[in-house]
Amino acid sequence: MYNLSGQLLEQYEFEVSDIQKGRGAYICVTENGKKIIKAYDASEVRAEAVYLFLEEARRCGLPADVICRTKNDTVLAVDLDGTTYYAREYIEGRECETKNREDLLAAMRSLARFHACMASYEKEVPEGMRISPDMLVLEYEKHNRELKKVRNYVRNKKSKNEFEMIFMKSYEGFLKKAQEVTGLLQEQMLRLKGADWKRMEGVCHGDFNQHNIVFAKGKTFITNFETAVYDVMVRDVANFLRKIMEKYNWNITLATDMVDAYEKERKLSDAEREQLYIRLSYPEKFWKLANHYYNSNKAWVSGRNIEKLNKVIEQEEQRTQFLNMLFYFVK
Repeated sequence: MYNLSGQLLEQYEFEVSDIQKGRGAYICVTENGKKIIKAYDASEVRAEAVYLFLEEARRCGLPADVICRTKNDTVLAVDLDGTTYYAREYIEGRECETKNREDLLAAMRSLARFHACMASYEKEVPEGMRISPDMLVLEYEKHNRELKKVRNYVRNKKSKNEFEMIFMKSYEGFLKKAQEVTGLLQEQMLRLKGADWKRMEGVCHGDFNQHNIVFAKGKTFITNFETAVYDVMVRDVANFLRKIMEKYNWNITLATDMVDAYEKERKLSDAEREQLYIRLSYPEKFWKLANHYYNSNKAWVSGRNIEKLNKVIEQEEQRTQFLNMLFYFVK
């Protein structure tokens, strides 16, 4: 059936009668409803940890993925070619629509309930899933070095294309912002010792976006936990808020409503608000475009990338005003 071997399917209790291709997965029709089988490039230890996270979420009464264990009581199944897979119950519903305000608020409420539940998670989290407090600083410092590398490369070119000229005109302002934010993060880490930092940590989804939020049976499901980690929980909030705000030109009213929706379920501490401000302040999109340009074919730059760069630059004033208004007390 498609690319799934009989040897793989025989490892599960359910019988598969039909398989449909999904987004990066296989949707299997069985006698007990539909299942999703996805390749999972990670260890059994990580997979078992995700299984326990989801068990805890359901214990809290939250709608969550149900992973199907194999006949050998493992989370992962290995195919003939050595590829590992996992299976879970298929959630029949619709994805969160970014143009639907109520969908976005419902997503934030569900995320807050998940964080509130997982903040008190007591089982052991594998070391490989724990993000150390200095990881984000190291990431930002690496991004800053990469921005300088791109600047040096472009500056030394005799003939510059349109993308490169636009980049050079705006580079200094974005690098300054990147360095300021890195400094703010370092200062917060020095100020928050031990227990104060740990109070911000918990199990995070790791890739919380509209594609991983499904509305079904009158409930809001958070799904696809393959990249779950133990980190500062506002990581999820910042990533989702940034993605939505880029689409809404950093609309302060919507952002305020989204943060309020989250806080109705789980109140953010002052330290978490500061961390959220820091994460949203880093010029992530500018770095991403510059880094993508540097690591791709520089002889030809698509018009689409030029449009994206111009949009990031045009939105920077709105983004700055947005940050000042939403976090006016954080300096």
